[in-house]
Amino acid sequence: MHLVKFHRNLPKFKFWTKRRYSHALLTDENEYTEAPEYPPILDMSLQGRKLRERQIVHEKIQKLNTVEEKQIALNMPRYYGWKCVMLNEDKIPYNALPLVKCYTRTHFIPSSSLPDVYSETASLADLVVKQTKSLIEDIIILESEAVKHNYVAEQEKPEEQQKEDMITKNIVKQINRIICNKLSDKASHILSSQADYEPRHEAFWFVGGLDVPHTVRNQRKKHKWLRDQLEEPIDRPVQYIGTPLLTLRSNLPLKPLLPYVEATNPDFKVPKFSFVPESVGYHTQHRHGTNIPGFWTGDCDEFGLLSYHGRGHISVRNPSFGLEDNVEALHSQALKASFGWLLGQANYQGFTTYNDITYPLVTQTIITNGKLWSFYVYQMNTIAMHNEQMDENPKHNICFGTKPLQLYDTIENGQVKGFNEEVLKMLVQLYLNAPEERDHEMKPFLGKEEQIIADIEDDEKRRWLESRYKHLVSNRPKHYLMPEIYLWERIYKIKHNTRFFEAKRRFFERDINPFKRRLDEHLPPYIPKVLRPYPRCRKKFENTYYPKV
Repeated sequence: MHLVKFHRNLPKFKFWTKRRYSHALLTDENEYTEAPEYPPILDMSLQGRKLRERQIVHEKIQKLNTVEEKQIALNMPRYYGWKCVMLNEDKIPYNALPLVKCYTRTHFIPSSSLPDVYSETASLADLVVKQTKSLIEDIIILESEAVKHNYVAEQEKPEEQQKEDMITKNIVKQINRIICNKLSDKASHILSSQADYEPRHEAFWFVGGLDVPHTVRNQRKKHKWLRDQLEEPIDRPVQYIGTPLLTLRSNLPLKPLLPYVEATNPDFKVPKFSFVPESVGYHTQHRHGTNIPGFWTGDCDEFGLLSYHGRGHISVRNPSFGLEDNVEALHSQALKASFGWLLGQANYQGFTTYNDITYPLVTQTIITNGKLWSFYVYQMNTIAMHNEQMDENPKHNICFGTKPLQLYDTIENGQVKGFNEEVLKMLVQLYLNAPEERDHEMKPFLGKEEQIIADIEDDEKRRWLESRYKHLVSNRPKHYLMPEIYLWERIYKIKHNTRFFEAKRRFFERDINPFKRRLDEHLPPYIPKVLRPYPRCRKKFENTYYPKV
């Protein structure tokens, strides 16, 4: 008995036999090559290791099959959401154009007319202008003077802005109806297009190369290995939110204004804005990143033709800003609206802020109040602007834009005076810009059989992903409130340690950062015993299908 126990306690050595040893000495015929092959030399510094970890995550997101799984994967690192720089369409602080150009990586080209590619439809546009001029004059008179508009007052917006937006919305709807009716038999893409009224436009991306906030700098000071990287630039998550008055969508994309190779033209320069966005007047907010171009996935008409936006916020801006800054505010609104809408469409094609687009996308943006009209044509060439791509990416986005143009001078005695047919012609030419089919793959980063969650055959996985995705983009608050440090704790526990006798129970006292909690770090829904599979099952929680990133 003692010998058996002693034998069991002996270590398990591996004794190599002659047969195994001779087999190990056998060489492979392909072991030697004509040219020497060396393993890659890896950067083993902290920055190099972190860079490889991020690149692995980016590759995993790229390999996901469906659009919704990619969007969930973008939010996986943050349970309570990202601390996003909020770019609202109608909230534009003073001197915001440099920041917007940098954050959207856009080269803006001011112009008094539309680009040369629109000259092909000039003759047809002149014919339509003659047919619609009198009808549009009647609409302007009716909506501006003859109709009393009722609206629900909102506390967030001034009354003057709400009145102007209401009149503009009605004028835009009627003008769009008139032009579409006249062009339905002349342009097939207008007849098959789809109109959305006040859709939800949201876009989320990362911008790198920005200055470090003081809170991040203070956190780096606490760690010895980060003291040499106090001023290293960081990525800032950016969230755009806008609501256009009206949009038109098609099943085919618009043709590019410039060849894709022009995206790397050195003449197209974008100013670098590295200051914190709070210095300009933008604020931050914790929320999940969402990309919604006004419709849900699976819609056939997934490319934008044009969008109308109001300019009521200009009427309530501080007069001290000046007329020049008001024009720049319109340019900023157009850049944000155009880039945000195209980015949402690009995400529905399988691209993300980490996986750049492989072909350009184009949209047309109109900003108006019924009397003043600004026209913009935007071509998106890149969406990769995070830290690794901010300085290395040579591509830029391009936008052609006009100053505000008057459609008419005044309304006197029930008649429109000084009607400008050239402005109406430019508007009609935007409608006549026909989309066309591309000769390349449109969704290279999506699966062949599964491109949206509706294509998933597994009922349980499909229902779970749809429920999780819809809850994510709704941005409802969590079941438990977001952790916060109260003012008295900041004074008496952090800045001045006067309560050292108390038990350390709060997260900041135990060196826990709750904002780095991952999205999947929670208990799945509990399965009651009566609902578990028959006859016996020890499985207490439901399955989850989070993307593995």
